[in-house]
Amino acid sequence: MKIRRSERLIDMTYYLLDHPHKLISLTYFAKRYESAKSSISEDLAIVKKTFQTRGTGVLNTIPGAAGGVIFIPVITEEAAKEYIAALSERLSEQDRLLPGGYVYLSDLLGDPTLLRQIGRIIASKYIDKEIDAVMTVATKGVPIAQAVSYYLNVPFVIVRRDSKITEGSTVSVNYVSGSSERIEKMELSKRSLKRGSRVLVVDDFMKGGGTINGMQSLIEEFEAELVGVTVFAEGNFKGKRAIADYHSLLFVESVDTQTKTIKVVPGNYFDEQPKK
Repeated sequence: MKIRRSERLIDMTYYLLDHPHKLISLTYFAKRYESAKSSISEDLAIVKKTFQTRGTGVLNTIPGAAGGVIFIPVITEEAAKEYIAALSERLSEQDRLLPGGYVYLSDLLGDPTLLRQIGRIIASKYIDKEIDAVMTVATKGVPIAQAVSYYLNVPFVIVRRDSKITEGSTVSVNYVSGSSERIEKMELSKRSLKRGSRVLVVDDFMKGGGTINGMQSLIEEFEAELVGVTVFAEGNFKGKRAIADYHSLLFVESVDTQTKTIKVVPGNYFDEQPKK
């Protein structure tokens, strides 16, 4: 049964939002709404203009018989800067400072609305990159990886520090913790990542970069390629980090356990080149 254009536009918009980075043919929409392709094209032009005006994303048109449209979710630089500035203020709250100089992040990384924005911001950095999987280490990096993978429409894989029988055969590597300089082990199921995959690494917090360096070693064991590294927040680290190139949304500039104060500023996410 044919539906009204207003209803069609609403349903089409939601469908595109729920299927990012997926080629959707005009034929599919024509059959879905029992409408002519010319009408569908007009509808998509309206949606495309709205997405662009609102900063929702880009709707690319692929010509030809096998063509269609692909929705690429992005966030404008202005909106991302505004959001990261607000996060900096929230992370600077005095009651976030834990014993030992650690920063409490769990409430932020448990907020679904905030996670969607974080995922969208990180994914926007890699819209022109070919990515096959998002990788993180259990446990706090998992919600970030899930949010990013949604906007890139690729699987996410979880590296673990302990063996799980449900993971089957695994590949493991030893790495040096950047902050404690202890030898640690991490592993990944052999079924989690295909050989030759292009991988984006994300994590919640980075100090010396040892954990991320360990994930890079795992990627090499799978004969895969590291596309980029982005962390939610990085701490001020004295010495040389274990990794060279990375992006961060937030930077914990200073922590004073005596006065129980913490200063957080935007990270290097907007720099043209990753931090070295």
